[in-house]
Amino acid sequence: MNDYKVTAIYIYPVKSLSGISLDSSVVEERGFKYDRRWMLVDESNRFITQRTHPQMALLQPEIKDDKLIITDKSNKLSPLFVPLNYNLEKEITVQVWNDNVNALLYDDDINSWFTEALNFNCKLVYMSKEAKRKVDEKYAANKTVGFADGFPFMIIGEESLNDLNSKLKNPVPMIRFRPNIVFSGGEPFDEDGWKSISIGDVQFKVVKPCSRCVITTINPDTAEKGKEPLNTLSKYRKVNGKVNFGMNAVAEKTGVISVGDEITVS
Repeated sequence: MNDYKVTAIYIYPVKSLSGISLDSSVVEERGFKYDRRWMLVDESNRFITQRTHPQMALLQPEIKDDKLIITDKSNKLSPLFVPLNYNLEKEITVQVWNDNVNALLYDDDINSWFTEALNFNCKLVYMSKEAKRKVDEKYAANKTVGFADGFPFMIIGEESLNDLNSKLKNPVPMIRFRPNIVFSGGEPFDEDGWKSISIGDVQFKVVKPCSRCVITTINPDTAEKGKEPLNTLSKYRKVNGKVNFGMNAVAEKTGVISVGDEITVS
């Protein structure tokens, strides 16, 4: 019997900016608390990511003292402080892939900071509790998600990364793959076969492989783009034209999970 244990928990408050490592987090239906509840959009109100703007990797969020704090790793700008109780009144419709979602728009003083940091016009929006964005019902019925690409949670085993790194000239860190839950134990890619798991009192349904994009090739510390690890992954993890690494999941029950919690596979 394999002993699986949670070794890391990550959230990404602003979609496609850097992530935050946590010791524990609240599991909500749309994802971990604060995970991808904010997003940057362009002048057409369409979502933007590192795929086209790799410099987004240099913006580091933090949640502290009831504030969302964004730090510019390049030290070009002073940190931005956004109160979590910021009074947002203007609602707009934003686009995330093929979904149109109602979102609350921040004021020009906030937006101008991001515009200067990233060198193009962009705006910060927030997904209110009332906004609804459903996951693909082909995989999970009546489940919602925040501004994540498609599903609320993404799970990867440390052994899967170890297997990949054994094939790379320059090993890559787990954060390249932007997981929410990382675990130890078992064999490489055990998570591929999971259907249902429990972490503490929280149940998750593991719904589909996560297909990877060029964001995995961006160095999170420098924003430089390369060819790895996507090039190597494509040689042995490609299925139906997509390179898979990690598994998407939805929560069947809310609660709190922590680093060190055991994972039970059912």
